[in-house]
Amino acid sequence: MKKKSVLKSILMMAALLILSPMTLTFSEEAPKKIKDLAHGKLAAYGKDPVIVKAVAAENAKGKTLEQIKAKDKTWQKTAGVDEVMKAMMASQCGQSLSRIQKSEPYYAEIFVMDNQGANVAMTDKTSDYWQGDEAKFKKSFNNGQGAVFVDEVEFDDSSQAYLVQVSVPVLDGKKVIGAITFGIDVDKVK
Repeated sequence: MKKKSVLKSILMMAALLILSPMTLTFSEEAPKKIKDLAHGKLAAYGKDPVIVKAVAAENAKGKTLEQIKAKDKTWQKTAGVDEVMKAMMASQCGQSLSRIQKSEPYYAEIFVMDNQGANVAMTDKTSDYWQGDEAKFKKSFNNGQGAVFVDEVEFDDSSQAYLVQVSVPVLDGKKVIGAITFGIDVDKVK
């Protein structure tokens, strides 16, 4: 009887050890300094003429969601950076994003999306081409209404830093035509 009890205790402890890393994720609400940055400086980039022009041109292509999702599948299977991705980084908009990224130490990444959440330009390869099913796009594009969206702060293993994604609408006049996401290193914002 005693052996069963000890064995049961060992199995329960093993199960806790195995499951505990899966439940220990750190995330918290972004601090006020990040929210202020989002609603001020970052939101203003949504009216940048180079960004607006690039998004408007991409929207004018009239891609279907099926075409976007097919490109997304190829994108996710691509190791490294292919010619399509390089073109997005080397475009006028991509170069502008790169200058923005270099202007402050807290920019970890920046990417621009069209009115369906497909990438238009970026500073670094994103994990997928289509962001349209993710909160960063859904909440900032907001069904064409636009909104500033500050996600939760999370520890990023690859950069070993606390990052938050801030997304703002791209505006052509008063019309919301896309969105921009900024990956922000929280500890580097003064």
